Amino acid sequence: MAGLATATTRAAARADRRRQAPAASTRTLISSAQLSRRRGRITYRVVLTLVIVVFTLVFIGPLYFLFTDGLKSTAESIATPPTLYPHHLHPATYVQAYNRLDVAKLLWNTLYYAFGALAFQLVFDVAAAYALSKLRPVLGGVIFFLMLATLMIPATVLVVPQYVTVASLPIVHLNLIGSPEAIWLPSVANAFNIFLLKRFFDSIPADYIEAAQIDGASRLAILWRIVLPISRPIIAVVSIFSLVAVWKDFLWPLLVEYGYSPTRESLNVGIWQASATTPQNLIIAASAMAAIPTIVFFLIFQRNIMAGLTAGGIRG
Repeated sequence: MAGLATATTRAAARADRRRQAPAASTRTLISSAQLSRRRGRITYRVVLTLVIVVFTLVFIGPLYFLFTDGLKSTAESIATPPTLYPHHLHPATYVQAYNRLDVAKLLWNTLYYAFGALAFQLVFDVAAAYALSKLRPVLGGVIFFLMLATLMIPATVLVVPQYVTVASLPIVHLNLIGSPEAIWLPSVANAFNIFLLKRFFDSIPADYIEAAQIDGASRLAILWRIVLPISRPIIAVVSIFSLVAVWKDFLWPLLVEYGYSPTRESLNVGIWQASATTPQNLIIAASAMAAIPTIVFFLIFQRNIMAGLTAGGIRG
């Protein structure tokens, strides 16, 4: 009995060592032995602090100058080299920029374009991802591969084909230039959003779909009652990406809206148009106001963005 107990103990010890072996063999930049020394801990903390400070300055620096230059006078805002802080504060610059550039109207136009594009994307991209993931059509893999291949094409290369398409819509031959549809429809063809949605749909257990089919649910009912409620995290992420993409776009709204409908210019196009006749500090102040919604949006939904990007990546 004693020999059996000893053998059992040795086997358990070997099993514990095998379980601990992968963790012990994990490679990192700094080993645990170096971190256990006082000099190693100090060096690690100093280097980590410097890296964080440098990267923070790189990302926060442009935003700092964007908002502070709006508080400067025109001469100080265009001074070379730039001043690190406003020597004389002019907070009324933001009020003047808001009224002179009619930022409220530009904000409303941009929101109109952004949420219109979002509505089209949620309908068509969700349908495409659901079909590729759960319905599995003939040549679905080939279609998905070609769709992902478009991500390798620079966006500027697609500007001319997209413009020709919206200038004369195939089959119906409609000219959409100068209409909101010219901004909404090209945003539907978003391979990255379809990829995110499909990856999440692939992670939904097939048992849910089969149980619903046994109960007599149609494919549309399965999508509406089962797939979409489960997919709220990734839909939120796709929605955020869609809104931000339209919000920050400049070239495409300039091509399809500028000169055709002066009352429906987007925020970026309106600020660019006013730059020819407006003082520089007012333009900077208007640009700062244009950046505020996206910054606040990210700070509020940053956890949703990260959770949605990693959702569906690990399967049980």
